[in-house]
Amino acid sequence: MRFDILTLFPDFVAAVAGYGVTGRAVDRGLLDLATWNPREDAGNRHGSVDDRPFGGGPGMVMQAPPLRRSLARARDARGGDGAPVIALTPQGERFDQAWAARLAAGPGAILVCGRYEGIDERFMAADVDLELSIGDVVLSGGELPAMLVVDAVARLLPGALGDADSAAEDSFSAGLLDHPHYTRPAGLDDVAVPEVLLSGDHAAIARWREKQALGRTWLRRPDLLEGLTLTERQRELLHEFIRETGGSQ
Repeated sequence: MRFDILTLFPDFVAAVAGYGVTGRAVDRGLLDLATWNPREDAGNRHGSVDDRPFGGGPGMVMQAPPLRRSLARARDARGGDGAPVIALTPQGERFDQAWAARLAAGPGAILVCGRYEGIDERFMAADVDLELSIGDVVLSGGELPAMLVVDAVARLLPGALGDADSAAEDSFSAGLLDHPHYTRPAGLDDVAVPEVLLSGDHAAIARWREKQALGRTWLRRPDLLEGLTLTERQRELLHEFIRETGGSQ
């Protein structure tokens, strides 16, 4: 698995490979990360990669030629493996856990981080395969979204996590939010840990966790439930949660 990132701030983006799960994936040889700075491909002594927009307006626009030269270098370094070119933009398709799993099953990707007012549309149309967005928010550039993508994908790589079951139990992995978690001390702020978690009854614990995941999703993200086909067991657990919390459906 390899990510190549086109960015004006390579040191910033490369930091994602130095910590936590992503850093462990790099250390274990599960993930390679390379950065490519369009300023090195600017073709002028000032390293300029942007210019004023045609038609007027505020800000600057990233030019296509430097980005294309950086992209060519990244593709050459990958040996032409056909990895998708993905631009991180507010206009893109929403990046979610399903997208992370899809990318984790492939060779990786070339991520393009925009800056300023955006990127020349001719580059976007001719050289970018896909646009992804991390949500309805505008950031100063695509670096943070690119780091988010790398982190989300890295934790799905076999061997990246200390416990292989951790990724399978994350929020969204089964289309639901995660269940609540508790650890020591058993008593805190006069709030006790649910007795079932101390019972040692693994079947009862699994049932409680599934019910809580369903209930938390119903309370906080009902839109996720609308896209799922629940089993009869899941419907019963959700109805039970709703009765216990005094809700209505």
